[in-house]
Amino acid sequence: MTRATKTPKLDSVGAEAVDDARAALLDLVPEGDVGEHLSSVAESGKVVTHLFECSKLGYRGWRWSVTVARAPRQKTVTVDEVVLLPGDDAVLAPEWVPYRERIRPGDLGPGDLLPTEEDDPRLVPAFLAGDDLDDLDDLDSHAVEAVTDELGFGRVRVLSAEGRELAAERWYEGSHGPEASIAQSAPAPCESCGFLLKIAGPIGRLFGVCANAFANDDGRVVSMDHGCGAHSEVRLGKKNLPTPLPEPALDTMRWEDLETF
Repeated sequence: MTRATKTPKLDSVGAEAVDDARAALLDLVPEGDVGEHLSSVAESGKVVTHLFECSKLGYRGWRWSVTVARAPRQKTVTVDEVVLLPGDDAVLAPEWVPYRERIRPGDLGPGDLLPTEEDDPRLVPAFLAGDDLDDLDDLDSHAVEAVTDELGFGRVRVLSAEGRELAAERWYEGSHGPEASIAQSAPAPCESCGFLLKIAGPIGRLFGVCANAFANDDGRVVSMDHGCGAHSEVRLGKKNLPTPLPEPALDTMRWEDLETF
């Protein structure tokens, strides 16, 4: 159950202190940046905020806010604060986005470095998980972990389960997945294509690498249910075959025969 909030009454002395509020404002900002008085807003008790138009270039829709207050039984006001606030139609800067979240595929150029964070959820220490360990039973995987941990072989970090899932979703929903227009009109999926290279590890159940030099996806990861017109088993139908050449004509005429004409 919510309790109704009582609207504060506008203090008459504070409401009439427009000139005092403007004078306090002009002590801080140039006169050319202050426009007309817009309104007076009751805050609480004997506190009133005066709003002035901001005419400063680049601040369309912003308002100067000057808050004044007076003590009980006093006939003069005291300036509490002067701030610049955006109005309903103010021009605001776009929401700040951290640098790491602004990076997009293709932004990385030659010589650029993009370090990963220590707590990146897409990566885990190599001795905790890995593509090769997922294919082993529990006894063998523990043995491999112990050896790699002791000797320091292999990579320091590998993809976590979350990292693999994010990559799989990105690839599957992208231009190399089953929803791509080229896959929709393909004669057969990549799964049955002889040019598909298998990928090791659990992600290889859904994806492979295209090795057809004439395919659009050559050298790229494709889903098993992706496809294109360069499938290894594609065959042209009769209506797609080129027009056959006419039967060759055998020329039996000799120079001697020409002399008789």
